[in-house]
Amino acid sequence: MSSDLSAILEPGMIVRCPGQPGWGLGQVQSNVGGRVTINFEHEGKLVIDAAQVPLELVFLD
Repeated sequence: MSSDLSAILEPGMIVRCPGQPGWGLGQVQSNVGGRVTINFEHEGKLVIDAAQVPLELVFLD
């Protein structure tokens, strides 16, 4: 999945940004109007425009 996920992203979901693998996994903190705040393992908290930045949903076992 590398399309705009903003319609389904909710706090607590885990995502990754394939264009920035060094950021690690990120936990969605909020999603307001497609602007998604994500706390990444190695990059910290970022606000991402999910329509412009591809994100992938991660399902952990």
